[in-house]
Amino acid sequence: MRLGHSSEALSQLKTALKLCRSGGGAELGIRDGLSIYQLEFGTEAGSEKAMREAWELSASLNDGHSYYGLWHILTRLKWLLTTNRAAEALTLAEATLPRVDRLADRNLLQRMQMITAEILGACGRPLDGAALLAAVHRANPDASLEMVAEASRVAGALAVDDPVASRTHFERAIRVFHAIGQRTACAMARRQAGFGQADTAGRPAALTPARVIERAAAMSHLAAHPPLVGIEALDLIADARVCTHAALIEHDGTGLRRTLAARPSGHAVPEAVSPYGTDIPLGALGARTYELRVEPTTGPAARTTLAAVERLAHASVTLSQLRTEAREQVTAWTDQSPEEQLGLVYASEAMQELVKMTRRIAPTNVTVLITGETGAGKEVFARALHQASHRRDQAFLPYNCTTVPRDMLDSQLFGFRRGAFTGATEEYAGLIRGAAGGTLFLDEIGEMPLDVQPKILRFLESGEVLPLGESRPVHVDVRIIAATNADLDQLVNEGRFREDLYYRLNVVRLRVPPLRDRREEVPLLVQSLLERIARESQVEPVRVSDEAMEHLALYHWPGNARQLANELRRLSALADPGSVIMPEHLSPEIAVMRPPAAAQGRAAELLVRTDQPLSSATEHVERVLIAQAIDACHGNLERAAQQLGLSRKGLFLKRQRLGLL
Repeated sequence: MRLGHSSEALSQLKTALKLCRSGGGAELGIRDGLSIYQLEFGTEAGSEKAMREAWELSASLNDGHSYYGLWHILTRLKWLLTTNRAAEALTLAEATLPRVDRLADRNLLQRMQMITAEILGACGRPLDGAALLAAVHRANPDASLEMVAEASRVAGALAVDDPVASRTHFERAIRVFHAIGQRTACAMARRQAGFGQADTAGRPAALTPARVIERAAAMSHLAAHPPLVGIEALDLIADARVCTHAALIEHDGTGLRRTLAARPSGHAVPEAVSPYGTDIPLGALGARTYELRVEPTTGPAARTTLAAVERLAHASVTLSQLRTEAREQVTAWTDQSPEEQLGLVYASEAMQELVKMTRRIAPTNVTVLITGETGAGKEVFARALHQASHRRDQAFLPYNCTTVPRDMLDSQLFGFRRGAFTGATEEYAGLIRGAAGGTLFLDEIGEMPLDVQPKILRFLESGEVLPLGESRPVHVDVRIIAATNADLDQLVNEGRFREDLYYRLNVVRLRVPPLRDRREEVPLLVQSLLERIARESQVEPVRVSDEAMEHLALYHWPGNARQLANELRRLSALADPGSVIMPEHLSPEIAVMRPPAAAQGRAAELLVRTDQPLSSATEHVERVLIAQAIDACHGNLERAAQQLGLSRKGLFLKRQRLGLL
């Protein structure tokens, strides 16, 4: 829908509706999608029908407090606004905002606040709307481009007292939506602003201080997208009348360049600037770089103003780089060592992406399902999510769903009142209430009995529990993180796990890869675990020889990190403090992973990643083999070439190509 592929979107939604279980949270999510489709592409009657069906389903599920229910309220607010029912929309928005705030989903909260600001403007309260929009900006200084565009659209709707400012805001929203591929949102902003498809929205003659401030702020907000920064800077320079001509130029890295925009429009861009002209770099987007080429008007005042714009552009580029570095510095949760960073020790690309996702969702309250093999580290990631959230100072309760008899799991989770059954001599709060304000980690969720699953689903959707013997439910603020090593899709197909609970748990899924798929992390894990074991025992840590480390890295670890930890605990218990672990000290199944050294020398295995281009893998192997052969032959190139099966000239050419000369 965002790309404007309306017919394909409708087909996918109809297919999804046929496949999902009737009457569950998944159906509400799909019907919300159908409501959005009708709102964007359908008729007035079709939109009203889709909204009514989704709203009735939400009411039957009492889903106004759940994740899917709150997102549908956002859709309903947009519909009420487009059907000129702003007063009704404002009542619903003001009732919903506190619930969204408790959910702690920053994305949904931003959207709900912005639609509420727009509704306030439609109700004749644009100043209140502008104040709420300003609060959104303060709370989200590093907003995504989509949020920047949406905020610009709302600002355009609120600026009823200044048509020029309103038009400028709408132009920016359209420009950003177009740049990020949001065709549907772009078309909606055009309709709202009253622009035609060919409307170029020329700039007004007068440059006001307000327009200068707006453009300068936009350069900061759009810093991650150099072409958009360039357009803002280009218009700022042109409006200030400090140039005879200026252009935004794109370089594709092969020497080719393209003019994206020019002021005056259509002006031919010279190959090089004059002695008084300047090229202002704007940074890179992918493999392409961007710059402004500006020829100032005569006079020192114009040139000093242009220098100020250049400094502003430089500040925007620097800010973008700093934001990127902060987001990509996955180990910078704190300034501690990897072992101290919430227990996460990692090096592989897959784990880096997983940690990025963990950091992104930790501040929210969305339910997370962690999957992976036994011992892979699912609980470690659950604890990391808790520690990186606003709940870090509250309880983290891990609970394995297989540790108590199946008929006792209900009372263990939800608690009971004194006298509720024979033997209930004391009131028991249950694990969910025991984790109030914190996080409850439900391990082995796939083993939960079918009769308990509806109660967990009810709690996830409403936040309420009904202890055994109580007549009224109790609201509890707890985040649920679930984990399993079972195939929940298969359990759903076999009827052993409820489909609606599966969809409710699977809002965000984190898959922890097995240790054999991230062997490069074994040395880091070994060092970290040995240091931890030594601290616990208050002794000097043992060390692992290079030969023993090769065995550990090559082993396939069916028990994953837990098995590695147990092996290291065994080695530490049997060895003297500070001693060195050799291959013969390892367990037999690990020691056989590498052949013993030969009498005249030893053969070595070379691990090659399979998720890289063939040319890169081949180059890596050639570099290693050539370097080892020359080293083994003590620099004798003739013998090294023979050992490699090459001629002397062939070895020379390979070394030249690989830069080894």
